Amino acid sequence: MEQGYSFSKKKISKLSTFFMKKNYFDKFHDECGIFGIYSPHKVDTFSLIQFGLFALQHRGQEACGFSVLRDGFIISHKSEGLVLDFFRKISNSECYHGNAVIGHTRYSTEGGQSKKNIQPFFGENSYGKSTISIVHNGNLVNATDIRKKLESEGIHFISEYSDSEVILRLIQKYLLKYNNSLKQAIKKTTLYIKGAYSVIVLMDNKMAAFRDPNGIRPLCYGMLNEKTYIFSSETCGIDSVGGYYVRDLFPGEVVIVNKKSIRFSLITKKKYTKKRICSFEYIYFSRPDSLIENINVYEIREKSGEKLYEQHPVEADVVIGVPDSGVPAAIGYSKASGIPFKPILVKNKYIGRSFILPKQEMREKMVNLKLNPILYEIKGKRIVIIDDSIVRGTTSRRLVYILRKAGAKEIHFRSASPPIIAPCYLGVDTPSKKDLISNNHIDKKSIAKILNVDSLEFLSMANLIDILGSSNYCFGCFTENYPVQKK
Repeated sequence: MEQGYSFSKKKISKLSTFFMKKNYFDKFHDECGIFGIYSPHKVDTFSLIQFGLFALQHRGQEACGFSVLRDGFIISHKSEGLVLDFFRKISNSECYHGNAVIGHTRYSTEGGQSKKNIQPFFGENSYGKSTISIVHNGNLVNATDIRKKLESEGIHFISEYSDSEVILRLIQKYLLKYNNSLKQAIKKTTLYIKGAYSVIVLMDNKMAAFRDPNGIRPLCYGMLNEKTYIFSSETCGIDSVGGYYVRDLFPGEVVIVNKKSIRFSLITKKKYTKKRICSFEYIYFSRPDSLIENINVYEIREKSGEKLYEQHPVEADVVIGVPDSGVPAAIGYSKASGIPFKPILVKNKYIGRSFILPKQEMREKMVNLKLNPILYEIKGKRIVIIDDSIVRGTTSRRLVYILRKAGAKEIHFRSASPPIIAPCYLGVDTPSKKDLISNNHIDKKSIAKILNVDSLEFLSMANLIDILGSSNYCFGCFTENYPVQKK
């Protein structure tokens, strides 16, 4: 390493965890993506799960894993690293051909980076045979209390801490009580767990998928053919295997599929379900080619740019977007204003999340590695720069510095989301409240001064609601009002 640094692999892993948790990359991070396929016949589950998880890689880059149902047996494989690197190391791929598979790509919000915390989690019978496996996206607010109670009942846990394993152990408990009825076990489990959860369950003869009563984290299903079902966090996962999207699971819905049928039911009575999907799925988390709740993500982002100009017009020479999620909003701003959009910021596509830099000065220079401007397009120009959001403000400040250094005449910063004033505890890794720039500096002029921009504006809550078409979303990071209250 440069600068005379030399670290062991164990030390590097700890440093990586520390810097990720401190969020030095100045973005919200979704916890994970989940994917599953069930067929009555044996298919190439190894390739299908590889394609599905790769399509969902943006939702988690720390680790991944899968469980395959092959000849009545559940076989699991998981490891740290990116999806393609993980699958490249598997030499006996034919061993993972079966009739069903579930998988998970991980960004941790709970538990550490230990392999014990990588999903899927699975349960074994007294003969050591895996009989159930689950993958989960979200975060429970009461997992600690439930885990303590289950441990007092003699139920053993493998993970250091994982709310996903809490869901698994509860389901196992109620499978025993309700004569192996997966539907009853899931319904009983959801009476106790509180928070955000989209879950896929694999057993030796069936698969189930279910969402929390608020539908906070996304989950949809589609078909590969008339008998093969696909479940995915986003429609891009369904597209990746050549399937077609049917619809999103309803909040509080459970779907169970086996070789003979697919059955739908509500976990709770319909009047108690209330859709509150995370609005940040549209702003940043989801891929722009995905549909979330049958709404096109790209369209929402482009409309946010149009609304930004209606809200806060400005005279300028060029509009630029921070790749990748800020680009559609920049295109929308350009359309509404007539100011030309140019892809002036060039993104290094190969930079990894495991880049470890012990000094603050070096961490700040990460922006130069990740984004670099085309200089002659900036010098002497009045620039509107659009990003999906401003979290800590450290990346925004460094980016403005780069543009000033390149000779920008004016810089007008626009955020395609409202000011972020609160953290999330429903499946998103966020900085603490004290580290959020909009919480510490309520006045936009103060933030503009810190960022060193000529003007700063945020998309209003009213316009965000107007773009989404209703207020039936979770806006907790913008309002501090959550669909599920933390204990």
